[in-house]
Amino acid sequence: MSRDLRKYARQTSVQLAFGAILLLFLVGDGLIYLIYGKGAALMGLSCLLIGLAPLVIIVLLMLLLNWVVKLANRD
Repeated sequence: MSRDLRKYARQTSVQLAFGAILLLFLVGDGLIYLIYGKGAALMGLSCLLIGLAPLVIIVLLMLLLNWVVKLANRD
């Protein structure tokens, strides 16, 4: 039985990032909702989404570059 430690590390990193974002959205926006109300929570949610957009764009570009490099190195 072989272990792919790179795959495990990648999977763990993805799970940690997803958990952090989920925690930020649920706890952060939930506290805004509890303290300030629905309107402020919607504004907070929109700010979180706009702030997350550059990160998503960078991740998508890196995935695209990875795909292009793998395609070019098929020989």
